[in-house]
Amino acid sequence: MSTRAVLEVIALDAEDAIAAQAGGADRLELVTDMAADGLTPSVETFVAIRAAVDIPLRVMLRLADGFAAGEIARLAEVAGRMREAGAEEFVLGFLDPDGGVDLDAVERVVGVLEGCRWTFHRAIDRAADRDALRKALDGLPGLDTYLTAGAAAGVDEGLPVLLAEAGRRGEPGYEQQILVGGGLRLEHVPRLVAAGADAFHIGGAARPDGWEGSVSVAAVAEWRGVLDGG
Repeated sequence: MSTRAVLEVIALDAEDAIAAQAGGADRLELVTDMAADGLTPSVETFVAIRAAVDIPLRVMLRLADGFAAGEIARLAEVAGRMREAGAEEFVLGFLDPDGGVDLDAVERVVGVLEGCRWTFHRAIDRAADRDALRKALDGLPGLDTYLTAGAAAGVDEGLPVLLAEAGRRGEPGYEQQILVGGGLRLEHVPRLVAAGADAFHIGGAARPDGWEGSVSVAAVAEWRGVLDGG
């Protein structure tokens, strides 16, 4: 069984995807509009990226800035279109006005995914009670990952939470993989790996020229080398 740490990279288009795979990414998160922290890309973008690379793709299901579900019927429709186009993995997460998980919205969308694997994204970092959120979602089909920085402000602030949650892996509500992302820097990696973290998510760190530029093969390769112990 491989012990290689997962490296997930945000891709906005096929050019990003090709560079990320060449640099050693294991998986891509597909989004558009990073000014809104990442929304659902078009079906055409998904199809183009799927044709360009052969690593797993997780498609964001999020139609507006913030973590409210908005129009649940529209979300479900978009999810259905992505499934029809061949998408097999997804990213989603919705909160209610009180900071609890919007379980009705999550269940409605997950029902369309037909058992596909999915990540609950950084909405967990805005939740009123992280533990309660995890336990409310426990057992939903396909949920295998939480993307989290441990705190809304990022990994610098959330590191103690991440270390603690990594130590709870396997408990009820904590069976899923922790995918660390959100202000993640290479200097954070050794402590996280020592605590048992084995999946890492980068966006801006893969783009030396910022979000106006493309993913850099060299930047991704640097992360790959560090995660592989180089």
